[in-house]
Amino acid sequence: MVEFVLLAVVLVAPLSYLVLAVFDLQREAFGANAATREAARVFVRAPSTAVGEERARAAAQLTLGDHGVDLDDMSLTLSCSATPCLTPGATVKVSYRSSVRLPFVPVIGSRKIVSVPITASHTQVVDQYSEIRP
Repeated sequence: MVEFVLLAVVLVAPLSYLVLAVFDLQREAFGANAATREAARVFVRAPSTAVGEERARAAAQLTLGDHGVDLDDMSLTLSCSATPCLTPGATVKVSYRSSVRLPFVPVIGSRKIVSVPITASHTQVVDQYSEIRP
């Protein structure tokens, strides 16, 4: 009986940690993919570039919030293939970059000791038959 309990503890504890770590990484990855997709879709339908940037950031923040992730100020970037961004036929690329801290690993100061980088990007084409928007 003692051998079984000892073996169970030795095997179950690392397996449980592995499952928790994978779930955290998957949650952030799914949230990142959904956030970039929704931000790009919102941006290309906006009346202007400035409004589009605000709406894209709000859409990404809302989508990441649904996955339990906070949006950092510098983690979301928008790039356009034309000037102005909302030129018909132009492409808009939304990129997200973050790092996920593994569970139960301490943080020293503001530095994450063990973290896994997460990146996602989505490219959306501005409707060919729309008008040029500033």
